[in-house]
Order: sequence, then C-alpha cells, then structure tokens
Amino acid sequence: MERKRTDCPALPPGWKKEEVIRKSGLSAGKSDVYYYSPTGKKFRSKPQLSRYLGNTVDLGCFDFRTGKMMPSKMQKSKQRLRSDILSLSKGKPDLNTALPIRQTASIFKQPVTKVVNHPNNKVKTDLQRATEQPRQLFWEKRLKGLRSSDVSEEVLRTMDLPKGLQSIGPDSSDETLLSAIASALHMSSAPITGQTSTAAEKNPAIWLNTSQPLCKAFTVTDEDIREQELKVHQARRSLEEALMADTLARAAESTRDIEGRAA
Repeated sequence: MERKRTDCPALPPGWKKEEVIRKSGLSAGKSDVYYYSPTGKKFRSKPQLSRYLGNTVDLGCFDFRTGKMMPSKMQKSKQRLRSDILSLSKGKPDLNTALPIRQTASIFKQPVTKVVNHPNNKVKTDLQRATEQPRQLFWEKRLKGLRSSDVSEEVLRTMDLPKGLQSIGPDSSDETLLSAIASALHMSSAPITGQTSTAAEKNPAIWLNTSQPLCKAFTVTDEDIREQELKVHQARRSLEEALMADTLARAAESTRDIEGRAA
C-alpha cells in the first residue's frame, strides 16, 4: 500500500491527513483516508472525528475524503432541513403505502412488516423482495479492512480460526474468511459446509457455491464440540463470578451508606 500523509489546514494545527492507496486485490486503485491528532490518535470516520473534537470545530461542511471545508454541503443541508420543516408545518399526511425497507448492510437481510393500529389490519410482506436475489461473486471481499471497535473506539482483537478452516479465492485472508462465515451463519439456515467441490479450488470464479463461505470443505468432530462446550462453560463461570463480585460490592457499598447515615 502507498501512504501519503499531509497537513490538514481545515482542522486545528498539528492535525495530519493520511491517504492509503490500495495496490492489489479487487479494490486496487481505491484509497482509504485517515486523520491523526497532534498526539498521534488515529480516526477512521467523520463521526469519530466529530465526537473527539466536540464543539471546538464545526464539521458540518467538512468533507472527510478531501479534508476541506465544503460550504455547498452545508447549504444543501440547510435547504433540506428547511423543506422538511415546511412539510411538517403544512401537516401533509404520509400517503406512501410502500413497505419500509430496512436501511442496513445487505448481509443482514431481515423481513420488515408495516403495522397499522386497526382491528382488521393484516401483515403484508414485500413480495418484490421475497425472491432470492443473485449474489455477486467474492462479495465478502468488500468487508476487507473493516474493524470492530468498542465504546472507547479501540479496535477489538479478531478471533483465531481453527486450523481446519482454510480460505479459497483470490487474495483471501483469515479476516475475510471470518466475515464470510459470520455472514453465512446469519443469512442462511442451511448447514455451513464450505466449498465441497474440489474444482472450486482450481477455478473458484466458475465452480464457486455462492451459498457457502469462501473456505474449503471442513468437518466438525466430536473433539471440536467438546472443546467448544468447555469454552462456553468457562465463559459462563467467569460471568457468574463477575456478577457475584458486583453484587457483593454493591451490598457492601449500601451497608457503608446506611452506617454512615446512622452515625
């Protein structure tokens, strides 16, 4: 990857903008933009930047990709807000009878119903989206580079996959495989077996089974099940101990408060 780091005059002094250009893979030529504070803290999105800066800098017309203030964006936002306020003030009813579409990532496809408080109401489904849509080959690679973070915006450590799980496909990695398996478990109720055809390893663009993740066929043994049961048991015990310690700490604190009031 090619990295270019420059000063960002739109932000306070000391802020840096970094543009990372991808050199390989299906997304070659595309770039990712990051920002660094004077202390070296890295920011991957405009919401993170806004939460960190707070009210010190108005980022309403700040373009995250170019690192410049775009007054036209603020003007369009104000015009949209003004039109929404006028629509609400006129009291126009919502005559749109189309079913709402959930605005989330395509990997989280869930049924959406429109409910109206009426005794004769019937739940309707969106027949247009009921049929299975064709899937793009290697669509899981769009998840490459995404990272989960906690409330403090620290990147969470990724899971370690078992040795029996081996990815296939161009420029595949363990992170892409983990995302593909998680998506398959969420989207399908069918068993996850991997690519059972040996021809998929030689030419995945032709023989790939799109209903299965990008990994070779694998088998879950009794030993794997026992190891997973042990991990679940240990996690539950740790959770039980943590809850018990929290309960005791709360009880002790409550006792101290009562004794302090009595004294």
